[in-house]
Amino acid sequence: MKGKKLNIFIDGGSRGNPGRGACAAAFFDEKGGLVREESRYLGRCTNNFAEYNALILALSTARQLGVSELKIFSDSELLVKQFKGEYRIKDPTLQALMGDVKKELAHFNEVAVSHVRREANSHADRLVNEILDDPRAVVNLPGTEPKAQHPHQPKLF
Repeated sequence: MKGKKLNIFIDGGSRGNPGRGACAAAFFDEKGGLVREESRYLGRCTNNFAEYNALILALSTARQLGVSELKIFSDSELLVKQFKGEYRIKDPTLQALMGDVKKELAHFNEVAVSHVRREANSHADRLVNEILDDPRAVVNLPGTEPKAQHPHQPKLF
């Protein structure tokens, strides 16, 4: 996978906000084939904390895979605008998480983060809900069956 490009759909959620939280990332190759799924149970947290952890999960997994270029898609407008510097990050916890994001970014040639509508992010959303429904759910599903591209997904690489 070294040197390849990936499209990654991320999501984070918290039931109760704050409440039980989880994050997930779905990794697709340039042709839209599913390469990998990652999800994590986060314990008690806010939605924003979970969204940031989804971004960190995507970046750290892509780094481990040796990928050089990423397009990351999130349905969190706050996360995307804070990543792009359009919104200030006021919360100290989110500021610290953005520091972790910036450390991960140094490992890539190119990273683009874009906002998508919730319907276009259904794969990552499903992974989050599976974890929140059962925190003992499978955390990593490498080599899972490729899914057809959702009609609302943005243009990929």
